[in-house]
Amino acid sequence: MIDSSRYPRLSRIDSPADLRQFDEAELPAIAQELRDYLIESVATSGGHFGANLGVVELTVVLHWLYATPEDRLVWDVGHQGYPHKILTGRRDRITTVKHKDGVAPFPRREESQYDSFGVGHSSTSISAALGMAIAAQRRGEARRVVAVIGDGAMTAGMAFEALNHGGAIDPDMLIILNDNQMSISENVGALTKMLARLMASRTLNKIREGGKRMMKRDGLLWRAVKRWEEHAKGMFVPSTLFEELGFHYTGPVDGHDIPQLLGALRTLKELHGPRLLHVITTKGKGYAPAEAQQIEYHAVGPFDPEQGVVKKATPLKPTYTDIFSDWLCDMAAADERLYGITPAMREGSGLVRFSREYPQRYFDVGIAEQHAVTLAAGMACEGVKPVVAIYSTFLQRAYDQLIHDVALQNLDVLFAIDRAGLVGPDGATHAGSFDLSYLRCIPNMLIMAPSSEDECRRLLTTGFLHQGPAAVRYPRSTGTGAVPSHELLPLPIGKAELRRRGNGIALLAFGAMVTPALKVGDALGASVVDMRFVKPLDEALLRELAKSHAAFVSIEDNAIMGGAGSAIGEFLHANGLATPLLQLGLPDAYLEHATRDELLAEQGLDATGIEAAIRRRFANLLIAPALCSAG
Repeated sequence: MIDSSRYPRLSRIDSPADLRQFDEAELPAIAQELRDYLIESVATSGGHFGANLGVVELTVVLHWLYATPEDRLVWDVGHQGYPHKILTGRRDRITTVKHKDGVAPFPRREESQYDSFGVGHSSTSISAALGMAIAAQRRGEARRVVAVIGDGAMTAGMAFEALNHGGAIDPDMLIILNDNQMSISENVGALTKMLARLMASRTLNKIREGGKRMMKRDGLLWRAVKRWEEHAKGMFVPSTLFEELGFHYTGPVDGHDIPQLLGALRTLKELHGPRLLHVITTKGKGYAPAEAQQIEYHAVGPFDPEQGVVKKATPLKPTYTDIFSDWLCDMAAADERLYGITPAMREGSGLVRFSREYPQRYFDVGIAEQHAVTLAAGMACEGVKPVVAIYSTFLQRAYDQLIHDVALQNLDVLFAIDRAGLVGPDGATHAGSFDLSYLRCIPNMLIMAPSSEDECRRLLTTGFLHQGPAAVRYPRSTGTGAVPSHELLPLPIGKAELRRRGNGIALLAFGAMVTPALKVGDALGASVVDMRFVKPLDEALLRELAKSHAAFVSIEDNAIMGGAGSAIGEFLHANGLATPLLQLGLPDAYLEHATRDELLAEQGLDATGIEAAIRRRFANLLIAPALCSAG
């Protein structure tokens, strides 16, 4: 429970209705209590941090001024939604965020009536808010709709598609552009430069207005300045970008100055039609270490607020992301054709070192996954070998480009797919549960799933040397501890590895599932295969095993529907093989936030769950092995 002596105002706010009982003069004090409570809470539990600190004043003002939840408030991405959650009835549970059965890490409609739209991926807020505004207008409802979008999220094409549509149909909605010059890392691209010019225009406007006050309005100098202003406005004040799209532009205003925010929002609230308020904020505002190290404090684990985040010791085992990072630099040294592309995920996808060592071959395209994939296709047309480093969940956003621009033309692009399978605390929006399913059905695709660090490096090399589109998918975790070779050695395409020769049952494991499968194989006396390749399958080995084994078990950390196990079932059916098949994987459901290990155990994909499922299905085949393992 919140300490009312430390938070005398915040402790009395269980909903925005309670917030609106406070006088305007108390809002700065409420914002300070909210910021202090946020620091205390995230320090206890971990979670997204910098972006939340940056929107404290904005969140307080919006919920105080607008009649939420009747008025709709749509957050983009949602990693800045903790202050919103604290003010909307989840204050005392905010320390459970990202934990199993705790508060969701992003706004979620099922969790609260104040979460008007579920988010997690970027650049969806304007489209969603536009849909809400259209529905309200058609029904004759006087509901206000506000979308809050960051400057990083504004780099995605979807945001401009919504602006283009909204400006043409005159909806009654407000867009707040939260400009802090940061996504997870620094923003990139021409839009960032334009917003910087808007910042400069604020200073220019002050100088201009001050000069006007010193002149006579009917003098020669006044008329000359007016003519100069008309010619210079388009050059120095590029607010016309939004205005030409049909939005009434206001700003920039200081997003941490509550009186200034209230003044702008009160005016805009009484206007009608499409409006855009440009707000300047600081990521990490109010906590000095987070302001100074905005990348490091984007998301944090538990920490001591007095000391700040302590850098962790180098882990004993590298993550798969670390393996990719080293491989990328090593392969770039060996082959000058290699270019690296990321959609605003330099840190998460492991391209920091590459960006420093090969800046001329590194491309961060901003939050623009569709563009990233077609950019790679264009490069491949000219003999370049692009590597697109992308999360599994974000590759979904470029599915048409993957099919139409890369695979259909059989272009030479390698996809390094991080965060495959169960990601964990970020929840269903970030899970990589579907990549094997949505990749398998695409002609020309080579699809690989490494089971160890060394195998990851070798399969990346295999995909890079392959002529045509290829994908290597790996989880957000450490591997087995297998030290990778320094050589850049490929593996034979479509060849699996029999890791354990047993009897009765063959466990056909993909990627990270090989490790628990080996434990189960030892317990049950079963054969275990590291399949390595999802497409193409090692059909020769499967035929051999079908002759010598009574049943197959496929094991994957992907959706069962359409996944790797489905590929094995299709192979058996196509070849007239009657070998019984048990498919183990993820269910036809969205899985909520918890640790990766908790989710694997919950879905029966740890060694205990896999063994139990096999015993239930094939009890008659396990009598002898079970007695042997028991003895």
